[in-house]
Amino acid sequence: MQQLGGSASVTEQEDTVAANLRLTEKEIAEIHRGTRTKLSYRLAWARNYLKRFGLLENSTRGIWSLTPEGSKSKSVDKEEVKRVVVAMRSAQSGERESSEADETEPTWEDSLLEIVRGISPAAFERLCQRLLRESGFIHVEVTGRTGDGGIDGKGVVRIGGLLSFHVKFQSKRYKGSVGASVVRDFRGAMDGRADKGLLITTGTFTREARAEAQRDGARPIDLVDGEELVEKLKQLRIGVDVQQKVIEEVVIREDYFKTL
Repeated sequence: MQQLGGSASVTEQEDTVAANLRLTEKEIAEIHRGTRTKLSYRLAWARNYLKRFGLLENSTRGIWSLTPEGSKSKSVDKEEVKRVVVAMRSAQSGERESSEADETEPTWEDSLLEIVRGISPAAFERLCQRLLRESGFIHVEVTGRTGDGGIDGKGVVRIGGLLSFHVKFQSKRYKGSVGASVVRDFRGAMDGRADKGLLITTGTFTREARAEAQRDGARPIDLVDGEELVEKLKQLRIGVDVQQKVIEEVVIREDYFKTL
């Protein structure tokens, strides 16, 4: 986080950690459970622990940053962090908890991704349509069943009430990683027909896919992976209720996804 200037998105963190550890593409794409990579899973737990320890904080826009204490810290004793966080959880629940047991328990993100992956392709397209509408898009239309060159839908997003951009989107219910070839094919299908492209998946994107999406000289493609998708569903309260308690509890409304 200090290397990234004190704040970073989850994607920036993952890319930087992968580079620092010199991970191979195979190691980066290794699945832990469901569609979540081992790298993503471990970093999520690291962020959670460091937030409780007081070194990290996150905004509603999904950006993580160092706290004043985190900015001053030059190193972290991971055993001390684990000991303090486990003690905090035990005090809150009134019983002894095991961090190892916590790490094997599915998170709400895992559960929601599993539900979304289980809905039909048409229902997933409607979910993406609702997501875009709630995010400020207008005239959102699903076109995936018309054989539109791999494009599943289109819409118009208005910026500041003045500027409008035509966007084509593609939705992929993947369990694994979306590669660079998918990004290239999507760009070819939308070329000359839209200002922007948006690729949404329940899986992950390989490092090559992310690089291809922002390749110099090519029309940029915005990417939304499974983690970002469920976080957005939570933020917009689409099929998700959030009950504010001492610890935030996310309640998934399975009936919503069955009615898409």
